Amino acid sequence: MKSFFSSFFNLVLIVSIGLGLSGCVTTRLPIASSSPWQAVELGTESNPLDIDFVDENHGFLVGTNRLILETTNGGASWQERSLDLEDEENFRLISIDFNDEEGWLVGQPSLVMHTTDGGKNWTRLLLGSQLPGDPYLVTANGRNSAELATTAGAVYTTVDGGSNWGGRVSDSAGGVRDLRRGEDGRYVSVSSLGNFFATLNPDQENWELHQRVSSKRVQSMGFEPSGQLWMLARGAEIRLNDNPEEIDSWRRPIIPITNGYNYLDMAWDPNNAIWAAGGNGTLIVSKDGGESWEMDPVGDAQPSNLIRVLFEKTNDGKGRGFVLGERGHLLRWVG
Repeated sequence: MKSFFSSFFNLVLIVSIGLGLSGCVTTRLPIASSSPWQAVELGTESNPLDIDFVDENHGFLVGTNRLILETTNGGASWQERSLDLEDEENFRLISIDFNDEEGWLVGQPSLVMHTTDGGKNWTRLLLGSQLPGDPYLVTANGRNSAELATTAGAVYTTVDGGSNWGGRVSDSAGGVRDLRRGEDGRYVSVSSLGNFFATLNPDQENWELHQRVSSKRVQSMGFEPSGQLWMLARGAEIRLNDNPEEIDSWRRPIIPITNGYNYLDMAWDPNNAIWAAGGNGTLIVSKDGGESWEMDPVGDAQPSNLIRVLFEKTNDGKGRGFVLGERGHLLRWVG
């Protein structure tokens, strides 16, 4: 009898502790009743890494294993294209950007390509052997003008179609794991180990270093539509900048869900809802500035890590958006 009561007491204790802990950690969010996303079949196992458009309907998607796809219907379907590159070179096409018919494409290792006819023809440009790091991010700034940032935090500009490149900064940010550029020309980069981040304003010649806000390593950073910074850290932690005049001023951490997967990217849709994407089909949305969150049912059904969320303005005012996932998974915003 004593043994029975002892076992019963232990069972009650375990259940009580379990119930107590379940109130401290959110392991599941409510699933939204509908989704603004539509899964698109790409027919590839490569990872899509970036998308940009020439006009309302014509665009390109690039990714690993020399992946380049073209759409003429706003991203509803995609067709495989090829670049005139050596067969033995397996490039990771990482960034593409257009300004009207003129476009720029960069990849790793050491690839920069330029088009002036909406992607019908691409010309490979030669880069100096002393370029620190590999090309990481390219921005089309106008006719024959572009800005190129590398994995070492070096930033170069050209105004002659890529024949010559001049350094914009006198130093580098060191190795970076993530680097973003705001519409106003500001940059933010995350160090390769995630232990600090750096910012660069258009009028600065040197990167400004900043310590991470907590002990958790930084995963990625970017700019809100307002221009303020956001941060994703390990442990599925979201932070939003508290004061646009104080880069190191951050709000309390937001941890919508703890499911063992980190968030990898975040963006604001045309309706100002916040989307965060991560491992194992994690795609969550907040329509009240981060106070409450829901799981997206289409994202939740994807057997893939969701690695990027992209939104951009369109001339019709409706906006355009995509979620990029590993192994050829793509979601298209349908509103």
